[in-house]
Amino acid sequence: MGLFSKKEDTLDVFQSAVESRRTIYSLEQEISISDKEVEGIIEHAIKHVPSSFNAQSTRIVLLLNDNHNKFWDITKEELKKSMGPDREFQATSDKIDNFKHSYGTILYFEDQDVVEGLQNQMPNYAENFAIWSNQTNAMHQFAIWTALGTKGIGASLQHYNPLVDVAVTEAFDIPTTWNLLAQMPFGNVRDEAGEKEFHDVSKRFLVRK
Repeated sequence: MGLFSKKEDTLDVFQSAVESRRTIYSLEQEISISDKEVEGIIEHAIKHVPSSFNAQSTRIVLLLNDNHNKFWDITKEELKKSMGPDREFQATSDKIDNFKHSYGTILYFEDQDVVEGLQNQMPNYAENFAIWSNQTNAMHQFAIWTALGTKGIGASLQHYNPLVDVAVTEAFDIPTTWNLLAQMPFGNVRDEAGEKEFHDVSKRFLVRK
């Protein structure tokens, strides 16, 4: 038997989950499910989200407790160094503190050993493998983000790479071939997202029969 009961319209359930996924910046430092359930959501995505040539190049690191806090402390320190002493830092510091005020952080990487291996195997497609790798990573991000949303857990997607890459690799013992692409702080929703604006779908979607 599938994931859904026969009484449910699986398309409606899926589309509802996609629709309810929102960018949530205001998060609680707690979640309504166990750490084990979060791990299960991530493991399911890693196993089942597709990749070009079945490369399975996406790598994910789940940061909880002190490691979650440590990541955002590192991010603040690296940003402060990059901005220099003469620039106003308070607004940036407050923004980082807000991301830190969440339950955990998911780091998304792509293993460049895998990407380069495929480039060497199929040189005619070499330029495309980096693009396809990013697309694969984005699908993992979306799948996990949406799954968390079905559990009432909010998240946002951040991109402090490459400024934090070296420090993060060293701090969390990450293989140097893993390229950091995105960071996702998550937690129970403190403040709901505002109304979302949509561009005219008819200008974004063409049908040719």
